[in-house]
Amino acid sequence: MKNRLIELIIEKAFNYSEEPVFKLVSGKLSNYYFNCKAVTLSPEGIYLIGNVLYDMVKDLNINAIGGLTLGADPLAFATAYASYLKEDPIEAFVVRKKAKEHGTMQWIEGNVKEGDRVAIVDDVITTGKSTIEAIIRAKDAGLEIVSILTLIDRQEGGREAVKDVGFDLTPVITRDEIMKVYNLDK
Repeated sequence: MKNRLIELIIEKAFNYSEEPVFKLVSGKLSNYYFNCKAVTLSPEGIYLIGNVLYDMVKDLNINAIGGLTLGADPLAFATAYASYLKEDPIEAFVVRKKAKEHGTMQWIEGNVKEGDRVAIVDDVITTGKSTIEAIIRAKDAGLEIVSILTLIDRQEGGREAVKDVGFDLTPVITRDEIMKVYNLDK
């Protein structure tokens, strides 16, 4: 499934240029760009991601999986769906970018409560900023973070930034793995 996921990412989500022409959220220009929504919102991508991530977390005894909206949402939902099909339900949750301004004014949506064991996910990690924001919000809500996962590690310092706040990050796929297959296809 991981190999097919790499192929799907190259087919639908990956752009490469010899010159750094892709502007990232950080403002930095890069040779690589991953628009993961084309994969994470596709039927085959949902199936593959849900199963791959479920296999990565199934033995962690977690209550829920989620991260900062919007990148983490399809990953968390796919994993929750796959877990239910395997009769081992794991809840999905969403970390808002801004606290809800009415009602309960929550940062986190979903069936999670203080003390729950969770995995934090993100679609792509570059600097680690979004992932760290999700970590901070989850910790503030009293969630016990037991795993940090990303679909793609761009290998540009994000993993190290997450390590600096006390967590190991496990990628499903690295930029190097993508480039290896991408270069073979040329």
